[in-house]
Amino acid sequence: MSLMIGIPKERFPLEKRVATVPDVVGKLKALGFSVSVETGAGDGADCYDDAYVAAGATIAASPAELFGAADIVFKVRAPTLDEVALLKDGSTLISFIWPAQNPELMQALAARRVTVLAMDCIPRLLSRSQKMDALTSMASITGYRAVIEAANQFGRFFGGQVTAAGKIPPAKVFIAGAGVAGLAAIGAAASLGAIVRANDTRNEVADQVKSLGGEFVRVDYEEEGSGGGGYAKVMSEGFQAAQRAMYAKQASEVDIIITTALIPGKPAPRLITAEMVASMKPGSVIIDLAAEQGGNCELTERDQVVVRHGVTIVGYTDFPSRLSKQSSTLYANNLLRLAEELCKTKDGVINVNMEDDAIRGLTVIKEGEVTWPAPPLKLPPPPAPKPVAAMPEKKAASHGHGAGAPMSAKTLAVVFGVGAVLFALVGATAPAVFLSHFTVFVLACFVGYMVVWNVTPALHTPLMSVTNAISSIITIGALLQIAPPAIPGVERYNLLIGIMAFLGVVLTGINMFGGFAVTRRMLAMFRK
Repeated sequence: MSLMIGIPKERFPLEKRVATVPDVVGKLKALGFSVSVETGAGDGADCYDDAYVAAGATIAASPAELFGAADIVFKVRAPTLDEVALLKDGSTLISFIWPAQNPELMQALAARRVTVLAMDCIPRLLSRSQKMDALTSMASITGYRAVIEAANQFGRFFGGQVTAAGKIPPAKVFIAGAGVAGLAAIGAAASLGAIVRANDTRNEVADQVKSLGGEFVRVDYEEEGSGGGGYAKVMSEGFQAAQRAMYAKQASEVDIIITTALIPGKPAPRLITAEMVASMKPGSVIIDLAAEQGGNCELTERDQVVVRHGVTIVGYTDFPSRLSKQSSTLYANNLLRLAEELCKTKDGVINVNMEDDAIRGLTVIKEGEVTWPAPPLKLPPPPAPKPVAAMPEKKAASHGHGAGAPMSAKTLAVVFGVGAVLFALVGATAPAVFLSHFTVFVLACFVGYMVVWNVTPALHTPLMSVTNAISSIITIGALLQIAPPAIPGVERYNLLIGIMAFLGVVLTGINMFGGFAVTRRMLAMFRK
Protein backbone atom coordinates (compact mmCIF):
# COMPACT_ATOMS: atom_id res chain seq x y z
CA MET A 1 0.00 0.00 0.00
CA SER A 2 1.49 3.35 -1.02
CA LEU A 3 2.07 6.03 1.59
CA MET A 4 0.68 9.57 1.66
CA ILE A 5 2.99 12.58 1.83
CA GLY A 6 1.47 15.55 3.67
CA ILE A 7 2.54 19.16 3.08
CA PRO A 8 1.35 21.40 5.94
CA LYS A 9 1.24 25.18 5.95
CA GLU A 10 4.24 26.75 7.68
CA ARG A 11 3.17 28.78 10.72
CA PHE A 12 6.55 30.10 11.85
CA PRO A 13 6.53 33.94 11.86
CA LEU A 14 7.57 35.47 8.51
CA GLU A 15 7.92 32.02 6.89
CA LYS A 16 6.59 31.95 3.31
CA ARG A 17 8.23 28.79 2.00
CA VAL A 18 6.43 25.53 1.35
CA ALA A 19 7.94 22.03 1.40
CA THR A 20 6.98 21.09 -2.14
CA VAL A 21 5.76 22.84 -5.28
CA PRO A 22 3.27 21.73 -7.93
CA ASP A 23 6.03 20.83 -10.41
CA VAL A 24 7.41 18.26 -7.95
CA VAL A 25 4.06 16.72 -7.00
CA GLY A 26 3.90 14.72 -10.22
CA LYS A 27 7.40 13.36 -9.63
CA LEU A 28 6.46 12.24 -6.11
CA LYS A 29 3.43 10.49 -7.53
CA ALA A 30 5.66 8.76 -10.07
CA LEU A 31 7.48 7.22 -7.09
CA GLY A 32 4.19 5.73 -5.98
CA PHE A 33 3.22 8.24 -3.27
CA SER A 34 -0.03 10.13 -2.94
CA VAL A 35 0.26 13.79 -1.96
CA SER A 36 -1.98 15.93 0.22
CA VAL A 37 -1.45 19.68 0.71
CA GLU A 38 -3.01 21.81 3.43
CA THR A 39 -5.11 24.57 1.94
CA GLY A 40 -3.14 27.80 1.54
CA ALA A 41 0.18 26.10 2.25
CA GLY A 42 1.84 27.48 -0.87
CA ASP A 43 0.23 30.90 -1.06
CA GLY A 44 3.34 32.68 0.23
CA ALA A 45 5.41 31.10 -2.55
CA ASP A 46 2.86 31.77 -5.31
CA CYS A 47 1.87 28.09 -5.37
CA TYR A 48 -1.91 28.00 -5.08
CA ASP A 49 -4.33 25.20 -4.33
CA ASP A 50 -5.62 24.89 -7.87
CA ALA A 51 -2.06 24.33 -9.16
CA TYR A 52 -1.55 21.51 -6.65
CA VAL A 53 -4.87 19.93 -7.65
CA ALA A 54 -3.92 20.15 -11.33
CA ALA A 55 -0.66 18.36 -10.50
CA GLY A 56 -2.54 15.49 -8.83
CA ALA A 57 -2.53 16.44 -5.13
CA THR A 58 -5.52 16.56 -2.80
CA ILE A 59 -6.26 19.52 -0.54
CA ALA A 60 -6.68 19.11 3.23
CA ALA A 61 -8.96 21.64 4.89
CA SER A 62 -7.11 21.82 8.24
CA PRO A 63 -3.85 20.86 9.97
CA ALA A 64 -5.64 18.14 11.92
CA GLU A 65 -6.94 16.57 8.71
CA LEU A 66 -3.54 16.71 7.06
CA PHE A 67 -1.44 15.38 9.95
CA GLY A 68 -4.03 12.73 10.78
CA ALA A 69 -3.88 11.25 7.26
CA ALA A 70 -0.21 11.74 6.32
CA ASP A 71 2.20 8.81 6.65
CA ILE A 72 5.11 11.10 5.73
CA VAL A 73 5.22 14.81 6.52
CA PHE A 74 7.43 17.20 4.54
CA LYS A 75 8.08 20.48 6.37
CA VAL A 76 10.43 23.43 6.15
CA ARG A 77 10.62 24.69 9.73
CA ALA A 78 10.80 22.40 12.74
CA PRO A 79 7.28 21.56 13.96
CA THR A 80 5.78 23.22 16.99
CA LEU A 81 4.74 21.09 19.96
CA ASP A 82 1.12 21.55 18.88
CA GLU A 83 1.97 20.13 15.45
CA VAL A 84 3.88 17.23 17.05
CA ALA A 85 0.71 16.31 18.93
CA LEU A 86 -1.12 16.01 15.58
CA LEU A 87 1.40 13.58 14.05
CA LYS A 88 0.16 10.09 13.38
CA ASP A 89 1.89 7.44 15.51
CA GLY A 90 4.58 5.67 13.52
CA SER A 91 4.68 8.31 10.78
CA THR A 92 7.81 9.87 9.32
CA LEU A 93 8.74 13.54 9.57
CA ILE A 94 11.27 15.11 7.21
CA SER A 95 12.15 18.70 8.08
CA PHE A 96 14.75 21.02 9.51
CA ILE A 97 15.00 20.01 13.17
CA TRP A 98 18.29 21.33 14.69
CA PRO A 99 18.39 18.62 17.37
CA ALA A 100 21.21 20.23 19.38
CA GLN A 101 19.17 23.41 19.86
CA ASN A 102 15.78 21.70 20.40
CA PRO A 103 16.07 18.97 23.07
CA GLU A 104 12.45 19.45 24.16
CA LEU A 105 11.22 18.97 20.60
CA MET A 106 13.33 15.81 20.28
CA GLN A 107 11.74 14.34 23.41
CA ALA A 108 8.23 15.17 22.18
CA LEU A 109 8.88 13.57 18.80
CA ALA A 110 10.35 10.44 20.37
CA ALA A 111 7.26 10.14 22.56
CA ARG A 112 5.10 10.00 19.42
CA ARG A 113 7.19 7.01 18.19
CA VAL A 114 7.82 8.69 14.85
CA THR A 115 10.84 8.50 12.57
CA VAL A 116 12.50 11.87 12.02
CA LEU A 117 14.95 12.79 9.27
CA ALA A 118 16.60 16.18 9.89
CA MET A 119 17.57 18.05 6.73
CA ASP A 120 20.10 20.05 8.75
CA CYS A 121 22.03 16.86 9.61
CA ILE A 122 22.88 15.92 6.03
CA PRO A 123 26.41 14.40 5.88
CA ARG A 124 27.82 17.04 3.55
CA LEU A 125 31.16 15.28 3.08
CA LEU A 126 29.44 12.56 1.04
CA SER A 127 29.29 13.50 -2.63
CA ARG A 128 26.07 11.48 -2.97
CA SER A 129 24.42 13.76 -0.39
CA GLN A 130 24.89 16.93 -2.41
CA LYS A 131 21.61 16.49 -4.29
CA MET A 132 19.81 16.38 -0.92
CA ASP A 133 21.78 19.21 0.71
CA ALA A 134 19.08 21.69 1.62
CA LEU A 135 21.50 23.66 3.81
CA THR A 136 23.54 24.58 0.75
CA SER A 137 20.42 25.38 -1.29
CA MET A 138 19.08 27.76 1.34
CA ALA A 139 22.48 29.30 2.10
CA SER A 140 23.08 30.17 -1.56
CA ILE A 141 19.73 31.99 -1.66
CA THR A 142 20.51 33.75 1.62
CA GLY A 143 23.85 35.06 0.34
CA TYR A 144 22.36 36.32 -2.90
CA ARG A 145 19.42 37.98 -1.15
CA ALA A 146 21.77 39.63 1.36
CA VAL A 147 23.41 41.54 -1.48
CA ILE A 148 20.01 42.59 -2.83
CA GLU A 149 19.00 43.88 0.61
CA ALA A 150 22.31 45.71 0.92
CA ALA A 151 21.78 47.36 -2.47
CA ASN A 152 18.30 48.39 -1.37
CA GLN A 153 19.63 50.06 1.78
CA PHE A 154 22.78 51.53 0.22
CA GLY A 155 22.73 55.09 -1.08
CA ARG A 156 24.38 54.66 -4.47
CA PHE A 157 25.41 52.27 -7.25
CA PHE A 158 27.54 49.22 -6.56
CA GLY A 159 29.57 49.65 -9.74
CA GLY A 160 31.64 52.74 -10.43
CA GLN A 161 30.59 55.08 -13.22
CA VAL A 162 31.91 58.19 -14.94
CA THR A 163 29.08 60.44 -16.12
CA ALA A 164 28.70 64.04 -17.24
CA ALA A 165 27.31 64.77 -13.79
CA GLY A 166 30.40 63.43 -12.02
CA LYS A 167 32.36 60.35 -11.10
CA ILE A 168 30.79 57.61 -8.94
CA PRO A 169 33.29 55.35 -7.16
CA PRO A 170 32.52 51.61 -6.87
CA ALA A 171 31.15 50.36 -3.56
CA LYS A 172 33.49 48.40 -1.32
CA VAL A 173 31.95 45.26 0.16
CA PHE A 174 33.46 43.08 2.87
CA ILE A 175 32.14 39.54 3.39
CA ALA A 176 32.87 37.98 6.79
CA GLY A 177 32.80 34.24 6.22
CA ALA A 178 33.25 32.49 2.88
CA GLY A 179 30.98 29.50 3.28
CA VAL A 180 28.14 28.82 0.85
CA ALA A 181 26.24 32.00 1.77
CA GLY A 182 29.42 34.08 1.71
CA LEU A 183 30.50 32.79 -1.69
CA ALA A 184 27.04 33.47 -3.11
CA ALA A 185 27.25 37.02 -1.74
CA ILE A 186 30.72 37.50 -3.24
CA GLY A 187 29.52 36.42 -6.67
CA ALA A 188 26.43 38.63 -6.54
CA ALA A 189 28.29 41.72 -5.30
CA ALA A 190 31.10 41.31 -7.82
CA SER A 191 28.59 40.90 -10.65
CA LEU A 192 27.08 44.26 -9.67
CA GLY A 193 30.48 45.92 -10.05
CA ALA A 194 31.52 46.30 -6.41
CA ILE A 195 35.04 45.88 -5.06
CA VAL A 196 34.65 42.75 -2.94
CA ARG A 197 36.85 41.56 -0.09
CA ALA A 198 36.27 38.47 2.02
CA ASN A 199 37.76 36.63 4.97
CA ASP A 200 37.37 33.15 6.39
CA THR A 201 39.19 31.13 9.01
CA ARG A 202 39.65 28.34 6.43
CA ASN A 203 42.55 29.20 4.17
CA GLU A 204 41.50 26.67 1.53
CA VAL A 205 38.58 28.90 0.43
CA ALA A 206 40.95 31.67 -0.73
CA ASP A 207 41.01 30.33 -4.29
CA GLN A 208 37.20 30.12 -4.37
CA VAL A 209 36.96 33.76 -3.27
CA LYS A 210 39.37 34.85 -6.00
CA SER A 211 37.60 32.79 -8.66
CA LEU A 212 34.37 34.72 -7.94
CA GLY A 213 36.04 38.09 -8.33
CA GLY A 214 36.83 38.82 -4.69
CA GLU A 215 40.03 39.56 -2.78
CA PHE A 216 40.83 37.23 0.11
CA VAL A 217 41.92 39.17 3.19
CA ARG A 218 44.10 37.09 5.49
CA VAL A 219 44.42 37.43 9.24
CA ASP A 220 48.00 38.09 10.35
CA TYR A 221 48.06 34.97 12.51
CA GLU A 222 48.97 31.41 11.56
CA GLU A 223 46.14 29.03 12.49
CA GLU A 224 43.97 26.74 10.36
CA GLY A 225 40.22 27.07 10.94
CA SER A 226 38.79 24.02 9.17
CA GLY A 227 36.38 22.02 11.32
CA GLY A 228 34.41 18.84 10.72
CA GLY A 229 31.78 18.46 8.02
CA GLY A 230 32.94 21.43 5.98
CA TYR A 231 32.31 23.96 8.75
CA ALA A 232 34.71 26.30 10.52
CA LYS A 233 35.89 25.69 14.07
CA VAL A 234 36.21 27.94 17.12
CA MET A 235 39.56 29.74 16.90
CA SER A 236 42.09 30.54 19.62
CA GLU A 237 42.14 33.82 21.55
CA GLY A 238 45.27 34.92 19.72
CA PHE A 239 43.66 34.39 16.33
CA GLN A 240 40.45 36.16 17.41
CA ALA A 241 42.42 39.21 18.58
CA ALA A 242 44.23 39.42 15.22
CA GLN A 243 40.92 38.89 13.43
CA ARG A 244 39.27 41.76 15.35
CA ALA A 245 42.12 44.07 14.35
CA MET A 246 41.63 43.12 10.71
CA TYR A 247 37.86 43.64 10.93
CA ALA A 248 38.37 47.05 12.52
CA LYS A 249 40.58 48.09 9.61
CA GLN A 250 38.09 46.82 7.03
CA ALA A 251 35.14 48.47 8.78
CA SER A 252 36.78 51.88 8.47
CA GLU A 253 37.40 51.40 4.75
CA VAL A 254 34.38 49.61 3.25
CA ASP A 255 30.80 50.70 2.56
CA ILE A 256 28.99 47.39 3.14
CA ILE A 257 29.68 44.49 5.50
CA ILE A 258 27.86 41.16 5.14
CA THR A 259 28.47 38.74 8.02
CA THR A 260 27.81 35.01 7.60
CA ALA A 261 29.84 33.45 10.43
CA LEU A 262 28.06 30.58 12.22
CA ILE A 263 29.27 27.40 13.91
CA PRO A 264 26.61 24.65 14.30
CA GLY A 265 25.24 24.35 17.83
CA LYS A 266 26.92 27.54 19.09
CA PRO A 267 25.89 31.21 19.39
CA ALA A 268 27.02 33.42 16.54
CA PRO A 269 30.52 34.84 17.17
CA ARG A 270 30.63 38.60 17.71
CA LEU A 271 32.79 39.97 14.92
CA ILE A 272 31.64 43.58 14.54
CA THR A 273 31.73 45.65 17.73
CA ALA A 274 29.97 48.94 18.43
CA GLU A 275 33.31 50.72 18.05
CA MET A 276 33.74 49.25 14.58
CA VAL A 277 30.25 50.40 13.61
CA ALA A 278 31.06 53.90 14.83
CA SER A 279 34.19 53.95 12.66
CA MET A 280 32.23 53.23 9.47
CA LYS A 281 31.31 55.95 7.01
CA PRO A 282 27.80 57.46 7.35
CA GLY A 283 25.43 55.69 4.96
CA SER A 284 27.23 52.36 5.26
CA VAL A 285 25.26 49.12 5.60
CA ILE A 286 25.70 45.93 7.66
CA ILE A 287 23.74 42.81 6.70
CA ASP A 288 23.88 40.32 9.59
CA LEU A 289 23.00 36.84 8.34
CA ALA A 290 23.61 35.38 11.80
CA ALA A 291 20.85 37.41 13.46
CA GLU A 292 18.79 34.29 14.23
CA GLN A 293 21.64 32.96 16.42
CA GLY A 294 22.34 36.26 18.17
CA GLY A 295 24.11 38.12 15.39
CA ASN A 296 27.72 38.72 14.35
CA CYS A 297 27.29 42.44 14.99
CA GLU A 298 26.97 43.72 18.54
CA LEU A 299 24.21 46.17 17.59
CA THR A 300 22.03 43.81 15.51
CA GLU A 301 18.37 43.55 16.49
CA ARG A 302 16.57 40.43 15.31
CA ASP A 303 14.13 40.98 12.43
CA GLN A 304 14.70 44.73 12.60
CA VAL A 305 16.45 47.40 10.54
CA VAL A 306 18.15 49.89 12.84
CA VAL A 307 20.43 52.87 12.27
CA ARG A 308 23.34 53.31 14.64
CA HIS A 309 26.05 55.98 14.18
CA GLY A 310 24.67 56.61 10.70
CA VAL A 311 25.09 52.95 9.73
CA THR A 312 22.07 50.84 8.70
CA ILE A 313 22.12 47.39 10.36
CA VAL A 314 19.79 44.74 8.90
CA GLY A 315 18.93 41.79 11.15
CA TYR A 316 16.40 39.88 9.07
CA THR A 317 16.06 36.15 9.76
CA ASP A 318 13.86 35.30 6.78
CA PHE A 319 16.21 35.82 3.82
CA PRO A 320 15.19 32.56 2.06
CA SER A 321 11.52 33.51 2.47
CA ARG A 322 12.22 36.78 0.69
CA LEU A 323 12.77 34.63 -2.41
CA SER A 324 10.08 32.19 -1.41
CA LYS A 325 9.26 30.77 -4.86
CA GLN A 326 12.90 30.03 -5.66
CA SER A 327 13.77 28.65 -2.23
CA SER A 328 10.62 26.47 -2.13
CA THR A 329 11.51 25.02 -5.53
CA LEU A 330 15.07 24.17 -4.50
CA TYR A 331 13.96 22.71 -1.18
CA ALA A 332 11.25 20.65 -2.90
CA ASN A 333 13.90 19.23 -5.24
CA ASN A 334 16.12 18.33 -2.27
CA LEU A 335 13.21 16.46 -0.66
CA LEU A 336 12.42 14.74 -3.95
CA ARG A 337 15.99 13.41 -4.20
CA LEU A 338 15.74 12.16 -0.62
CA ALA A 339 12.43 10.46 -1.44
CA GLU A 340 14.12 8.73 -4.37
CA GLU A 341 16.78 7.38 -2.01
CA LEU A 342 14.15 6.21 0.49
CA CYS A 343 11.92 4.63 -2.17
CA LYS A 344 14.21 3.00 -4.72
CA THR A 345 11.51 0.46 -5.58
CA LYS A 346 9.11 3.26 -6.66
CA ASP A 347 6.18 1.57 -4.95
CA GLY A 348 5.28 4.37 -2.55
CA VAL A 349 6.92 2.67 0.46
CA ILE A 350 10.04 4.07 2.12
CA ASN A 351 12.95 2.19 3.64
CA VAL A 352 14.98 4.13 6.22
CA ASN A 353 18.14 2.09 5.74
CA MET A 354 20.45 2.70 8.70
CA GLU A 355 23.29 0.97 6.83
CA ASP A 356 23.28 3.78 4.26
CA ASP A 357 25.67 6.50 5.47
CA ALA A 358 23.63 9.30 3.90
CA ILE A 359 20.32 8.12 5.39
CA ARG A 360 21.92 7.27 8.74
CA GLY A 361 23.33 10.78 9.03
CA LEU A 362 19.90 12.33 8.41
CA THR A 363 18.01 10.07 10.82
CA VAL A 364 17.82 11.60 14.30
CA ILE A 365 14.91 9.46 15.57
CA LYS A 366 14.05 5.95 14.36
CA GLU A 367 10.60 4.68 15.42
CA GLY A 368 10.72 6.62 18.68
CA GLU A 369 14.37 5.87 19.50
CA VAL A 370 16.74 8.84 19.43
CA THR A 371 19.65 8.02 17.12
CA TRP A 372 21.29 11.44 17.08
CA PRO A 373 24.16 12.14 16.80
CA ALA A 374 25.16 9.79 14.02
CA PRO A 375 28.52 8.00 14.29
CA PRO A 376 31.41 9.60 12.41
CA LEU A 377 31.56 8.79 8.72
CA LYS A 378 34.07 6.18 7.66
CA LEU A 379 35.64 8.05 4.79
CA PRO A 380 38.25 6.33 2.59
CA PRO A 381 41.82 7.38 3.38
CA PRO A 382 43.24 10.07 1.13
CA PRO A 383 45.45 8.80 -1.68
CA ALA A 384 49.13 8.60 -0.82
CA PRO A 385 51.10 11.47 -2.31
CA LYS A 386 53.11 10.58 -5.36
CA PRO A 387 56.86 10.57 -4.79
CA VAL A 388 58.49 13.66 -6.13
CA ALA A 389 61.18 12.86 -8.66
CA ALA A 390 64.56 14.19 -7.65
CA MET A 391 65.62 17.16 -9.72
CA PRO A 392 68.86 16.48 -11.58
CA GLU A 393 71.67 18.69 -10.45
CA LYS A 394 72.68 21.29 -12.94
CA LYS A 395 76.14 20.75 -14.29
CA ALA A 396 78.52 23.60 -13.80
CA ALA A 397 79.13 25.57 -16.96
CA SER A 398 82.43 27.01 -18.07
CA HIS A 399 83.92 29.94 -16.20
CA GLY A 400 82.27 28.83 -12.97
CA HIS A 401 78.68 29.61 -14.03
CA GLY A 402 75.65 27.26 -13.86
CA ALA A 403 73.74 26.24 -16.96
CA GLY A 404 71.08 28.86 -16.34
CA ALA A 405 73.49 31.63 -15.29
CA PRO A 406 73.95 34.69 -17.53
CA MET A 407 77.03 34.94 -19.70
CA SER A 408 80.05 36.70 -18.29
CA ALA A 409 81.23 39.99 -19.77
CA LYS A 410 84.16 38.24 -21.47
CA THR A 411 81.92 35.62 -23.12
CA LEU A 412 79.43 38.29 -24.22
CA ALA A 413 82.26 40.32 -25.78
CA VAL A 414 83.49 37.27 -27.71
CA VAL A 415 79.97 36.52 -29.01
CA PHE A 416 79.47 40.11 -30.19
CA GLY A 417 82.95 40.14 -31.72
CA VAL A 418 82.30 37.02 -33.76
CA GLY A 419 78.93 38.42 -34.83
CA ALA A 420 80.51 41.69 -35.93
CA VAL A 421 83.11 39.85 -38.05
CA LEU A 422 80.37 37.79 -39.75
CA PHE A 423 78.33 40.92 -40.49
CA ALA A 424 81.45 42.60 -41.91
CA LEU A 425 82.09 39.65 -44.23
CA VAL A 426 78.45 39.67 -45.37
CA GLY A 427 78.58 43.42 -45.97
CA ALA A 428 81.78 43.18 -47.97
CA THR A 429 80.61 40.46 -50.35
CA ALA A 430 76.81 40.72 -50.56
CA PRO A 431 74.92 43.03 -52.97
CA ALA A 432 73.61 46.31 -51.56
CA VAL A 433 69.95 45.20 -52.00
CA PHE A 434 70.55 42.01 -50.03
CA LEU A 435 72.32 43.91 -47.25
CA SER A 436 69.41 46.30 -46.72
CA HIS A 437 66.92 43.45 -46.55
CA PHE A 438 69.18 41.42 -44.28
CA THR A 439 69.48 44.34 -41.87
CA VAL A 440 65.70 44.70 -41.65
CA PHE A 441 65.39 40.93 -41.11
CA VAL A 442 67.87 40.90 -38.21
CA LEU A 443 66.26 43.90 -36.52
CA ALA A 444 62.78 42.39 -36.94
CA CYS A 445 63.92 39.12 -35.36
CA PHE A 446 65.47 40.98 -32.42
CA VAL A 447 62.47 43.23 -31.77
CA GLY A 448 59.98 40.37 -32.19
CA TYR A 449 61.93 38.17 -29.80
CA MET A 450 62.09 40.86 -27.11
CA VAL A 451 58.36 41.65 -27.44
CA VAL A 452 57.19 38.03 -27.19
CA TRP A 453 59.68 37.09 -24.46
CA ASN A 454 58.28 39.74 -22.08
CA VAL A 455 54.60 38.82 -22.51
CA THR A 456 52.74 36.84 -19.84
CA PRO A 457 52.51 33.18 -20.98
CA ALA A 458 48.72 33.22 -20.50
CA LEU A 459 48.47 35.79 -23.30
CA HIS A 460 50.72 34.05 -25.80
CA THR A 461 47.93 32.52 -27.89
CA PRO A 462 45.94 35.76 -28.50
CA LEU A 463 49.19 37.70 -28.91
CA MET A 464 50.65 35.31 -31.45
CA SER A 465 47.43 35.20 -33.45
CA VAL A 466 47.37 39.00 -33.71
CA THR A 467 51.08 39.31 -34.51
CA ASN A 468 50.69 36.63 -37.17
CA ALA A 469 47.85 38.57 -38.72
CA ILE A 470 49.75 41.88 -38.62
CA SER A 471 53.01 40.36 -39.84
CA SER A 472 51.14 39.09 -42.86
CA ILE A 473 51.64 42.53 -44.35
CA ILE A 474 54.34 40.66 -46.26
CA THR A 475 51.58 39.84 -48.69
CA ILE A 476 52.36 43.23 -50.24
CA GLY A 477 55.80 41.91 -51.13
CA ALA A 478 54.24 38.86 -52.75
CA LEU A 479 51.90 41.07 -54.78
CA LEU A 480 54.90 43.06 -56.02
CA GLN A 481 56.52 39.82 -57.18
CA ILE A 482 53.39 38.85 -59.10
CA ALA A 483 53.54 42.13 -61.02
CA PRO A 484 57.07 43.47 -60.43
CA PRO A 485 58.04 46.99 -61.51
CA ALA A 486 60.25 47.38 -64.57
CA ILE A 487 63.98 47.38 -63.73
CA PRO A 488 66.51 48.12 -66.51
CA GLY A 489 68.58 45.08 -67.39
CA VAL A 490 66.34 42.68 -65.40
CA GLU A 491 63.84 40.29 -66.91
CA ARG A 492 60.38 41.66 -66.16
CA TYR A 493 58.61 38.43 -65.32
CA ASN A 494 59.58 34.95 -64.22
CA LEU A 495 56.90 32.24 -64.15
CA LEU A 496 58.34 30.36 -61.18
CA ILE A 497 58.62 33.51 -59.09
CA GLY A 498 55.06 34.43 -60.07
CA ILE A 499 53.70 31.04 -58.93
CA MET A 500 55.55 31.25 -55.61
CA ALA A 501 54.31 34.79 -55.06
CA PHE A 502 50.72 33.70 -55.71
CA LEU A 503 51.06 30.87 -53.16
CA GLY A 504 52.52 33.40 -50.73
CA VAL A 505 49.46 35.63 -51.12
CA VAL A 506 47.13 32.69 -50.47
CA LEU A 507 48.99 31.50 -47.39
CA THR A 508 49.40 34.95 -45.88
CA GLY A 509 45.72 35.64 -46.54
CA ILE A 510 44.84 32.57 -44.47
CA ASN A 511 47.25 33.79 -41.80
CA MET A 512 45.65 37.22 -41.67
CA PHE A 513 42.00 36.19 -41.52
CA GLY A 514 42.72 33.19 -39.29
CA GLY A 515 44.79 35.27 -36.88
CA PHE A 516 42.05 37.81 -36.28
CA ALA A 517 39.39 35.05 -36.03
CA VAL A 518 41.38 33.21 -33.36
CA THR A 519 42.00 36.43 -31.44
CA ARG A 520 38.30 37.32 -31.47
CA ARG A 521 37.34 33.88 -30.16
CA MET A 522 40.02 33.95 -27.46
CA LEU A 523 39.00 37.37 -26.18
CA ALA A 524 35.31 36.36 -26.23
CA MET A 525 36.11 33.72 -23.62
CA PHE A 526 36.91 36.50 -21.12
CA ARG A 527 33.70 38.44 -21.70
CA LYS A 528 30.44 37.77 -19.81
